[in-house]
Amino acid sequence: MKLIRTREAVGHVLCHDMTQIIPRTYKDARFRKGHVVREEDIPVLLSMGKEHLYVWEMVPGMVHENEGAERLCALCRNARMDRSGVKEGKIELTAAADGLFRVDRRRLNAVNALGDVMIATRHGSTAVRRGDKLAGMRVIPLVIEEETLRRAEAAAGERPLLELLPWKLKTAAVIATGSEVARGLIQDAFTPAVEQKLAEFGIGTVVRRTPGDRAEDIAAAIQEAREAGVDLILCTGGMSVDPDDNTPGAVKRSGAEITAYGAPVLPGAMFLLGYYEDGTPVMGLPGCVMYARRTIFDLVLPRIAAGVPVTREEIAAMGEGGLCLSCETCTYPNCGFGK
Repeated sequence: MKLIRTREAVGHVLCHDMTQIIPRTYKDARFRKGHVVREEDIPVLLSMGKEHLYVWEMVPGMVHENEGAERLCALCRNARMDRSGVKEGKIELTAAADGLFRVDRRRLNAVNALGDVMIATRHGSTAVRRGDKLAGMRVIPLVIEEETLRRAEAAAGERPLLELLPWKLKTAAVIATGSEVARGLIQDAFTPAVEQKLAEFGIGTVVRRTPGDRAEDIAAAIQEAREAGVDLILCTGGMSVDPDDNTPGAVKRSGAEITAYGAPVLPGAMFLLGYYEDGTPVMGLPGCVMYARRTIFDLVLPRIAAGVPVTREEIAAMGEGGLCLSCETCTYPNCGFGK
């Protein structure tokens, strides 16, 4: 940095905050570190008693923090994302619509490993609502080498690091198993609980069946749902390893290819996920979904609702963070469950 006369400072970058004090009216930084001095700033600075300023010497190959933030933002921003202006060298992205937020973790880590640049995001593979904060980015120093930004751009690649997918699925079938439900011995409390969660993602339940416990009857109900053309099929109950719990076998009998039966998540270990040849997902939901506030269903549903296939490997990776702590006051999704 160097000391120059204020009258000669236009176009230079301030090295520190410049505080303005107006008695009984104002005391704050009138100009922030990193501000590029403009012609109209000169009278204000002189009125503050600043005859000289410490500024950065901008040399070839160096980039100001504001431009650096713009270039990092370009690496991240995708469709359905709003951006802020540059403030103190930082830009923030927010959701312009409801949907599934996704992060390419490998490429994001490659950029952040370079040093002197940073991109911070919320957790990926999570549901967001319009207006939610998604990410913030900035360069660390006031000025940064052009070469560092080029390396960041190379590490990020051609596709944006972030993605926001809209909810895609619109209709569902809920097949409530259990002879006690089919005979009307108990009220079906499972279907209303599931429908409420589906509605949060814009999915309407258009088929409801109570086929009882027999595998062939459950499979037949599933076939009816498929013929109705629903986007998602949910079977509730009958998911344990007890001899009379036939839902997993019925799902397999219906022609689905089972992606996973069992998940390293509590509540929700007896969860089942499969897909039909046309891509329609089918789930077997264990009893905990009916009474627990948050379960495996809450972790998987946002991805399914956005039309993103869930793999066996992704379910296996849910073990770390897959233990719900059953807090007295639930703050999900602002907690570690599923993270």
